[in-house]
Amino acid sequence: MAVESSSSTWSQRFEQGLHPAIERFNASIGFDITLLQQDLDGSIAHARMLASTGVITAEEAEQLVGGLEQVRAEAAAGAFNPGLEDEDVHFAVERRLIALLGPLGKKLHTGRSRNDQVGTDLRLWLRGQIDAIDAALVRFERALLAQAEAHAEVMIPGYTHLQRAQPICLAHHLLAYVEMAERDRARLRDLRQRVNICPLGAAALAGTPVPIDRRHTAAALGFDAVYANSLDAVSDRDFAVEFSAAASLVMVHLSRLSEEVILWASEEFRFVTLTDRCATGSSLMPQKKNPDVPELVRGKCGRVFGHLQGLLVMIKGLPLAYNKDFQEDKEALFDTVATTLACLEAMAILLEEGLQFQPERLEQAVGSDFSNATDVADYLVAKGVPFREAYQLVGGLVKTCLQEGLLLRELPLERWQQLHPSFGDDIYAAIAPRQVVAARRSEGGTGFEQVRQQLERAQARLRA
Repeated sequence: MAVESSSSTWSQRFEQGLHPAIERFNASIGFDITLLQQDLDGSIAHARMLASTGVITAEEAEQLVGGLEQVRAEAAAGAFNPGLEDEDVHFAVERRLIALLGPLGKKLHTGRSRNDQVGTDLRLWLRGQIDAIDAALVRFERALLAQAEAHAEVMIPGYTHLQRAQPICLAHHLLAYVEMAERDRARLRDLRQRVNICPLGAAALAGTPVPIDRRHTAAALGFDAVYANSLDAVSDRDFAVEFSAAASLVMVHLSRLSEEVILWASEEFRFVTLTDRCATGSSLMPQKKNPDVPELVRGKCGRVFGHLQGLLVMIKGLPLAYNKDFQEDKEALFDTVATTLACLEAMAILLEEGLQFQPERLEQAVGSDFSNATDVADYLVAKGVPFREAYQLVGGLVKTCLQEGLLLRELPLERWQQLHPSFGDDIYAAIAPRQVVAARRSEGGTGFEQVRQQLERAQARLRA
């Protein structure tokens, strides 16, 4: 039965059906059924366009639309379950339509090919997923902003090379991830314009002699334009690669934050504690509370990066136009979308209710190192000392303090004045962590006033 139905899919050029193993190998219905709703939408638009150009009658078009909507209803009810003999979602819909409408169902495929059909379905699907990821990024940003608002006056050590560098405002640190997320959203908006171009009507590769109206279907489906070249229309997967690259950058940003949360939650840092809502324990060590959420996000980057590489390798040597290799784009895209959405949701929940910053520990951390050394040099610069001279003086002073087990704030005034006569008792206020942070008033800096303005601008962007 399966062999007979498989052979009947094709023209009379074929006398035998596919080998059962090859039929399984060839079929994509197991995963491209994901595109069912988009396939139905595209087919409805195509049927109505055929009527508008006189290829079929208006009555025939409405019967086709009715049949397609019945397939949609059957799918919603769980009664539409195509099998291997259907090969893919396009044939599955067409076969069911023929079963419902008889010979009229065979007219639906007039003026199109599965090549332009699948390209249309995939773009329709991805367009919706881009919108969903954008909404998930907004939630993630709002969670970051809520934490930033709550800690606008809290300080945290700032690092370079994972070494203490300068104290910064905790909100400033969190806002850096808001900026990354905004770039992610901008990339997706830009990409969406290239996704939103309609290939329908390119047919197999060369267009069609059927008097179709490509712009009619494009407009009905919400596309901004149609492909200018039919060969390009059916063979373009640049948008899939672009999306995978954009999703990879989303994952990079989530992974960087994840790594920091993992460090902050360690006993060595103790900057945050994990709540029971987003942490797990050990099966052996009862005292453990593990940061599974950020670890999983960090780990899941690999699969998204791998899909990007797989897509690049898939298309790099393909001649024009359509090739069966393109069947491999769907599972990669489906998993990339699912993974990215899941990670964005998990990280948003982690920020919303999964971690608690420890202000007392953070205050202790920023007051117990030499991250105010640059401010000593800046103090001397303000007194007229050339920066490089001030830099060398302070470097020697830090070396001496390390040898004596002293912090800069613990040095008596006479020691400061022995180093340089420009030092006065105001040096202690100048190197206090809160003043060190507040002094960074340059645009985009970590000064508390600047951070407050950054918060307001970020909130306004999300309201726009």
